Amino acid sequence: PTITGFLHLGGLRTALYNYIFAKKHQGTFILRVEDTDQNRVVPGAAEGIEDMLDWAGIPPDESPGRGGPAGPYVQSLRLELYGRASAALLDCGAAYRCFCSPQRLQLLRRDALRSQQTPRYDNRCRHLTPTEVAQKLSQGLDCVIRFRLEKGVEPFQDLVYGWNKHEVAEVEGDPVILKGDGFPTYHLANVVDDHYMGITHVLRGTEWLASTSKHLLLYKAFGWEPPQFGHLPLLLNKDGGKLSKRQGDIFLERFARDGFLPEALLDIVTNCGSGFTEKQMGRTLEELISQFEVGRITTHSALLDLEALPEFNRIHLARHIENQGLRQKLVRELQGLVELTYGDQQVDPDVLENEYVERVLLLRKGHISLLKNLVSSDYSYLWVRPSVSRQKLQTISAEVDEIGKLVLGLMTRQTAALTVEELNKDLRSLQKQTRETKYSSMMQLLRLALSGHQHGPSVAEMMVTLGAEEVCGRIHRALSS
Repeated sequence: PTITGFLHLGGLRTALYNYIFAKKHQGTFILRVEDTDQNRVVPGAAEGIEDMLDWAGIPPDESPGRGGPAGPYVQSLRLELYGRASAALLDCGAAYRCFCSPQRLQLLRRDALRSQQTPRYDNRCRHLTPTEVAQKLSQGLDCVIRFRLEKGVEPFQDLVYGWNKHEVAEVEGDPVILKGDGFPTYHLANVVDDHYMGITHVLRGTEWLASTSKHLLLYKAFGWEPPQFGHLPLLLNKDGGKLSKRQGDIFLERFARDGFLPEALLDIVTNCGSGFTEKQMGRTLEELISQFEVGRITTHSALLDLEALPEFNRIHLARHIENQGLRQKLVRELQGLVELTYGDQQVDPDVLENEYVERVLLLRKGHISLLKNLVSSDYSYLWVRPSVSRQKLQTISAEVDEIGKLVLGLMTRQTAALTVEELNKDLRSLQKQTRETKYSSMMQLLRLALSGHQHGPSVAEMMVTLGAEEVCGRIHRALSS
């Protein structure tokens, strides 16, 4: 990736397909940072991208952070290599020095746009004689190095799009491969790096498909064997529009901050695309690797429905809760969220005990999409014991004591694990033992005694989540207040 910003979902999808392909074939997944356009480099972006790949569970085998045998992995640290490569192309006549000023190039561009043509360099300096070049260099004129595009490119077989050929010389001017500041352009840097790093396969975005013939001409000029290319179709919004970076809502940092699990993101960006035996929600990374076949990738754009992400996350969160090791991590995270959200409301230490928090997680498994749902106002009753006066309860029903005793009796008789279904039946039976309190009023009274709120989950759901001991304690306090 370029380090012009944070890693977004499109970048994650490209990295993921490369990671899956490498692991499927016992290969090496390499992260190489492109920083050749120094004006657009964002400080810290390289580290941020690597951190996000680690967070997503698809860490590179070789990278700027990890190092490796083919380093350095940052292109600005490989300038000598690009300089030697461009000199070799100059020597064999496959490249030439261009002395055209930025002003002339801007005029060419303006004229092309005015006549509704695609802007392209007119290859003017390609025809300079060695004497003319030497003369201009002696005058100290600035220059770049351009690659000579030749007609009659050979077709290549793309891993996704099949046989392809783009006659780049007919539609483009000769491209710059080494800028005046000694930095290469994408075209030269990637060809050189892929060769010296021993890259065998490249999976990249479909926007580079038309440039591949140009890159293959460079490989031919160097006399090098090119890697195999596979171009991934675009990742688009579900309406077919481009993913918007403006709101910052497609960057991985945002999803991590909002509490989404990396497994859910990997699942949704592969589920909306292709390359797998079948579409199904809830796939693990191991399942993605085992099901992946590069030949199954279609050329259709992948339409991403981010509104479905909470459902993907619900499935993976339930899986985390089921796993004892991962569950302990969630317990610690939830304890931190509770203290952060309700710390100023004097949370009773009992509700932060591991056993209680773990039970809450197990009981809410499959009901919540995000861990932070459990500290929303609907679930505040789990963490803050209500302070409700007996007098207030009596405004709902005069039979406060009778209802309290009935529920306490029910709770102390419970020997099996509480279930919402059974409790609903039991509460219906208890209501029939009151003299005049309606079922809705009884539920209102119990909800207020247990949570301090008039709205929220069903009373049976509250009782199951709190547990018999906590329910009894809250009703005793309500009756004696």
